[in-house]
Formats: sequence, C-alpha cells, structure tokens
Amino acid sequence: MTTTAVFGPELESRFATARQVADAVLFEGYVLYPYRASAAKNRLRWQFGVLVPPAWGADREEHVFQRTECLMEPRAGATLAAEVRFLRAQRRTVQDARPDGTFETVPELHLHDRVLVPWDEGIEERVEIVATVAELTGDGIVVPFTRPAGEETEPVHDTDGTLVGRLVRRYEEAVGVVRLSVSELDGPYRVMRLTAVVENTTTWAPADGGGDRDAALPHSLVSTHLMLCLTTGSFVSMTDPPEWAKGAVASCRNRNTWPVLAGEPGRADLVLSSPIILEDHPAIAPESPGALYDATEIDEILALRTSALTDQEKREARGTDAKAAAVIDLADSMPPEVLERLHGAVRALREITEPGPSGLSGAGSPIPPIPPDPFDAPGVSRPDTPWWDPAGDAGLDPATDQVLVDGRPVAAGSRVLLRPGLRRTDAQDLFLHGRSALVEAVLHDVDGGVHLAVTVEGDPGADIRREQGRFLYFQPDEVALPEDA
Repeated sequence: MTTTAVFGPELESRFATARQVADAVLFEGYVLYPYRASAAKNRLRWQFGVLVPPAWGADREEHVFQRTECLMEPRAGATLAAEVRFLRAQRRTVQDARPDGTFETVPELHLHDRVLVPWDEGIEERVEIVATVAELTGDGIVVPFTRPAGEETEPVHDTDGTLVGRLVRRYEEAVGVVRLSVSELDGPYRVMRLTAVVENTTTWAPADGGGDRDAALPHSLVSTHLMLCLTTGSFVSMTDPPEWAKGAVASCRNRNTWPVLAGEPGRADLVLSSPIILEDHPAIAPESPGALYDATEIDEILALRTSALTDQEKREARGTDAKAAAVIDLADSMPPEVLERLHGAVRALREITEPGPSGLSGAGSPIPPIPPDPFDAPGVSRPDTPWWDPAGDAGLDPATDQVLVDGRPVAAGSRVLLRPGLRRTDAQDLFLHGRSALVEAVLHDVDGGVHLAVTVEGDPGADIRREQGRFLYFQPDEVALPEDA
C-alpha cells in the first residue's frame, strides 16, 4: 500500500478524463460576478463541501466529515486509487511600502492596472492513496494527512517597476484523515460496498469557545470531494442502478456528498463523489471557453456582463484574485466567433447534422445509436426540408390557420377570453384570467400541439409586442369565446 505516492502515468491518464469536471467542483462559486472582493456576494464564500474543525462544527450547521458509500464489482487482483481534493483558505493581507523601508498593512493598494485588497485565496490540495482491494477488506485502512501552517511574502511592483508594497499570505495547519474499507454483499453476484470517509481532525478551537465562521475557514477543508478509480472492474451507478442492485444501492449511506460515474460515457471504472448534485458522466460544455467560477454559470451572459464592467471595476477585479483577473482578460479578448458559440446549442441535432467516425459527434463525445429512420419504410416519402426547419411544412400558415374553440373556428384576428389552466400556467398568467385578448397567430409545434399567440386588449405595450413578435401563448382549452362573438 502507498499513501503518499504520486499516481503513475496510467492512473494519471485515467483520472485526467474526469479532472475537468472535478476542477469545476473544486472552484464552484470561488469568486462570483462582478468578481470584486467588495461585492456583497463575495463576502460570504466557500459554500460547497466545507469540512470544519470538530471543535467549531459540533454545534453548528457545518460538516466535519463526508461519507461516501457505493457499490463496485472488482476483478481479481484489482487496485483502488483514491484522490481527495480540497482547497485551503490562504489569508492575504496587503501592505504599503513606507519611505523608511518598512511596510504598513492597508485596506487597499492602488496600482495603475489593479487595486489590491485583502482576500482569501484557495490553495489546491490533494491526498493520493493506492491500495489493493484485498487490503481494504475488514477494517480497511486509515490514512492521516497534515498540511502545515506557514507564511509567505510577495513584493508588489507597479507597472513601471517601482516597489510599492507587498502581499503577506498566511495559511493555517489543516489535519485530516481518510478511511477506506470494503465489504462483500450477500447474493449471487460478487458485489462489494466501498466506504470512504474524509474527516477534518484539526485540533484548532476558538479561544473563547465561540468564534465566527471566518475564523474557522483557514483551518477547514473547502470544496472537498473524492475521486475513485478501479484498475480492473467497475462501479455500479448509484443514480440509475440495474434492477438487481437497487436494494443494495438503497442501503448505502452517503453523507454530505454523492457519488456518480465519471470519465468517458460508457465506462464505469471511475467515480466522482461530489458535494454538488451531478448526474452520471458529467461533462463541461465543449463550447465553454474557460472557467468563470460562478455557480451555475451561464457563459454568454457572464461574458457579456463582464465585458461591460467599467475600467475601474476591472482594476478591482484584477486585484481581487488571479483567477478573477483571468476571467476579465478572457472576456476582453474573446473573439466574436467564440462568443457566438455560447448562444445556445441544440445537442439533440448533432447526431443528424454532425456525423463523425465511430458514432462520435463533432465534439468527440459518444452519442447514442440513431434509431431507425421512419422514412426508410416502403411507400413513405421523405420531406424536402427537415422537421426543425420553419419551412418544413408549407401547408401551415400562422396567419391563416384555424383551431376550434367551443366548436367554432378561431384564427388570427379573433377575440377570446383568457382562462389559464392550472396544469400549464404560472402566477403571472393567473392575473390574466377573464381578460379579453386578440389572437395574433395560430401556431403548431413539432409534437402536434396547437398554441394561440395573443396580445391582451388594453395593454399599452401591445403594439410594441406585435412589432417585435413577443406574444403570450395559450392552448385552445385555456381560452373561451366571448358571448358577443
């Protein structure tokens, strides 16, 4: 068994397929738009996978440990590789250079290209473990780890090379333990339950027995998650297990984390146990040009809004964190063709529009088999245009089509009374109940549904909506005809 060895090239290669997603978990919510330390949303940080010291977390809604349980089917002689990943909060203070050669701590330090402020930086840490499955049976193994305290200084020079101050970074001791064990389950299959516990065992405690979260964070394991890899064999999906394994999966106990299959789709030798809810084989969108560190990020909106920051706001963001500075530079340098790629993707069409070798899409991701083409049947003619093309059925015309309401035809120009149904409506639609509306078009979707595009009578913005084609939409059973119709 090896507790401190760096993974060999083969294991590194297998972990690399999932590390892009694992990195996104590690830095999820690390710094939020507008990427400045002064922003209110960046004053309460580190929301995911925080394992605090036991003395501080005992009576609070914070966690001291994570527990992962999952099922695996190892082959003879299989080895398990585990990698615990977390951040340590490194506290950075800013000091101004005085004429006498000394340094004075200041709330901010202005440079020509940035404004430096106090900030907690995240240091990436890993604990790597390799053990045979045989070693993990019974009581398993216990692997303690320690990250020592320390202090570093970095001189700060302005753009002209002048020494203007320095950054002082302090990091506290972080101590933890990883416990790994396996047990074989009863049944016709050789299935084993793997239990992995990651715990913060740091002995730090606030001097007065209280203390706030800000004081505990430097002693915490932040964004903690676990990656597991079998050299031979496979894991069982905990999200969508086979029928025979559902009972055993239901008996697994997962606390403060959840394991999903990771890596390339179609393989089951790698698991990512994450404090963020994920699906099996999670992946970063291939269109994404880089990490934006914003929780549930929407790249196009963030890129546009970041580009719109003022020069002063960008100076503050660049001085907040190196990763924030990289986001600013990314948004400023993004060419139009890259930004255009962020404007949405219809992935369901890729298997039709982007044929690739061996069933791969243009992005290199496996795609499900294409079902039999119904137009290959004898006597069935293929339309000249595909179904997703607005010209796919020239027999439909929103301006002249009709639909029956209360047994009478309704078309563009008809007046109706709105009767939003509870099945398909929202709170705003309910306010329109009983209002009179003008039908602007009768629309058909590709599933055969019919929708009425309407403008509400008496709406002062109706003309603008009509000019822009921005209507409200109701189905035929959500409207009625007025008595005078």
